[in-house]
Amino acid sequence: VERGVDDRGPDEPRVVVDPVVLAGGDTTATIDWYAPSHDGALVLFGLSTGGSEQSVLRVVDRATGTLLDDAIPDTRACSVAWEPDGAAFVYTRYPDADEYHRHVRRHVLGADPADDEVVVAPDDLPDPTAWPSVELSRDGRWLLVSISLGWSQVDVRLLDRTTGTWATLIEGVEALTSLTFDDHRQRLVGVTTLDADRGRLVEADLDDAAAGSWRTLRAEDPDPRRVLDWAAPLPSGLVARTTRWGVAELWWSAADGSSTEPVALGTIGDLGGVGVHDDRDLLVVSFTSFSQPATLLRWEPGAAAEPWSSLPGPPDLSGLRVEQVDYDGGDGVRIPMFLVAGERTPADGPAPTLLTAYGGFAIAETPVYSALVTAWCERGGRVAVAGIRGGAEEGEAWHRAGMRAAKQRCFDDFFAAADWLVATGRTTRAQLALRGGSNGGLLMGAAITQRPDLARAVHCAVPLLDMVRFPQFLIARLWIPEYGDPDDADEFAWLHAYSPYHRVVPGTCYPATLLTTAEEDTRVDPCHARKFGALLQAASSCADENPVLVRVESRAGHGAGKPVGKIADEAADVLAFLGWRVDLHPA
Repeated sequence: VERGVDDRGPDEPRVVVDPVVLAGGDTTATIDWYAPSHDGALVLFGLSTGGSEQSVLRVVDRATGTLLDDAIPDTRACSVAWEPDGAAFVYTRYPDADEYHRHVRRHVLGADPADDEVVVAPDDLPDPTAWPSVELSRDGRWLLVSISLGWSQVDVRLLDRTTGTWATLIEGVEALTSLTFDDHRQRLVGVTTLDADRGRLVEADLDDAAAGSWRTLRAEDPDPRRVLDWAAPLPSGLVARTTRWGVAELWWSAADGSSTEPVALGTIGDLGGVGVHDDRDLLVVSFTSFSQPATLLRWEPGAAAEPWSSLPGPPDLSGLRVEQVDYDGGDGVRIPMFLVAGERTPADGPAPTLLTAYGGFAIAETPVYSALVTAWCERGGRVAVAGIRGGAEEGEAWHRAGMRAAKQRCFDDFFAAADWLVATGRTTRAQLALRGGSNGGLLMGAAITQRPDLARAVHCAVPLLDMVRFPQFLIARLWIPEYGDPDDADEFAWLHAYSPYHRVVPGTCYPATLLTTAEEDTRVDPCHARKFGALLQAASSCADENPVLVRVESRAGHGAGKPVGKIADEAADVLAFLGWRVDLHPA
């Protein structure tokens, strides 16, 4: 859809592309990503069906809705940069039917994609799992290529397209760096964890951009709980996002990083995708909280951030109570946790409680809207969201503290959260349910097998559970830097020690467990949920009382782009299963 930046009022956005119509009525069709040209005349987008995320790149004329003939397959999670005249673009793609070897090409509209110029070949990258992304300066002269290697390292290269000269800005260093062009001041600006685990704001000259020449505009914050996530340039200054123990903050500063002042957001929440105007001090950003579905905010200096989205109004969730607490992870480190309760939830005393966490890939747990969370709380329950190590609640050091050989630390933090909820009287073992997905599904597997007495019921979604063989399936070699490589003897030892599939013990009473997966999940192979579920069913000594169920969704994937109807159906099943076991009363 599209909406003018100065539009006001209740008018609905205009539909530019309807993926279901484009796919001949296939209701699983989804737009995976999109990128408008500089003048907004054309929009690139990725179309996939069945939850596969296997995008085909298409081009649409924004004004007429007419599709151009260009169609490029194998553009999953494509990074794209338009050239100034809108006649060509630089983009990333994969070789035919290859899960790896993502590389960079240039496409001229109307040309045969098979003839596209290769800008960065697979052999030019340090590893088959390297993940390049691209950005062009507004004048088209400079190409910035950021190459992710796992979730702790980003190499950065800069191409002067007028001379064909490449410069390496940073390479082979365990640091996350996210730079962007500041076309207003002819420089690069962005955030790096180099010499700053919680991030610092830096600038670099385009003709001398190596890391040794970076200048710090905003140093790492002295508050150990505040992390600098990103920065974006505007004509007269910079906007930046930080999080403090997962709660998003927005800042406005001068172009040199001075005179920093906060932008009021109204309540604790999280900021998503950001859009900045090329020629005006204008920012559009997505905001969400436990009590507010994602809403677009529009902000200009000197004014308050105001809702700009014309999507249907959210339900009245003013009765939700939200607080952030912290608890001891078991080694003296304080772990943050959000608690969400409804009007029917006891202020004092135990209540059916749903505990969730993620703990991996430097992803912090943030206060975001979830219909399942609100439904749980409206029925008198409580939801707890723990910011365990492995995430980014306190920056890259927090991430490293829960990855690779230290992965058990994530699990121990989670167990400590459950124990704290019981010890403080907020719930009981019989009222406690656990939920996590993907890497969080691995967390659920660890809870089931290491602490089967921890809770009454578990929802284990699209999980990774066989840590001895995980790199053999789909795109999982991408995750070796995060977990370790089972082909290495030392790393095999720590992976095998906690691998949930290998920790199932026959004759053990396991909690009631619902495993959910999908036939077309192209990230985590459904075999993890299927074989773990079968093994758990055979091993449990109390399966009659605590059933182990495996739910497999057809024509769906890991979760991205799933149709609303399928999301609602699965959420209803999860709510019914967990609520049944912990005595959560219907509304």
